[in-house]
Amino acid sequence: MRRAYRDGAPGVLISGLAWLAAGTVGVLRPGTAAVHTLLVAGMVIFPLSVALTKTLGHPGRHSSDNPLGRLAIEGTLWMLTGIVVAFGVHRLNPEWFFPTMLLVVGGRYLTFQTLYGIRAYWLLGGALWAASFTLAALHATPAATAFAGAVIEIAFAVVLFRHAVSRADPSGGLLPSKGAPERTDSQELP
Repeated sequence: MRRAYRDGAPGVLISGLAWLAAGTVGVLRPGTAAVHTLLVAGMVIFPLSVALTKTLGHPGRHSSDNPLGRLAIEGTLWMLTGIVVAFGVHRLNPEWFFPTMLLVVGGRYLTFQTLYGIRAYWLLGGALWAASFTLAALHATPAATAFAGAVIEIAFAVVLFRHAVSRADPSGGLLPSKGAPERTDSQELP
């Protein structure tokens, strides 16, 4: 999974950009437009992240016999259920959509520790959860909450890209070098 999807970094980056788009729309058009933006942008996270992964020289596809592929699908189904719940919560109180989505996405990232063997995903999930509870308690605007999700995910994407580069090319090259030994799963981020 690590090699196939470049430690998941492209997906985290694209997801962060989806949050950024929702926050921007939330500033320009307060109301449900930001909610719809996150939902629509969320639908293209996976295909765009696979395209970026392939552009960076990785397969963007895992082996069909990899049992972690099932966990990825199961986690996605759970996340989709959470999105439906978040939309329902939005109908009760529009301010709760983005904090609820931070919880849903944060929970999804917790499973990425198992998928990729990188403990930083626990930190990412925890950071999104902490932002959710903090911003909900402060009654932050939907745009501010979406921007928080963007900042957290984009920052973690940078960390994950650096991790992937250091595993593939300890000299710091952008693309994995041919023949460079990959680190084992035991050599991971904190």
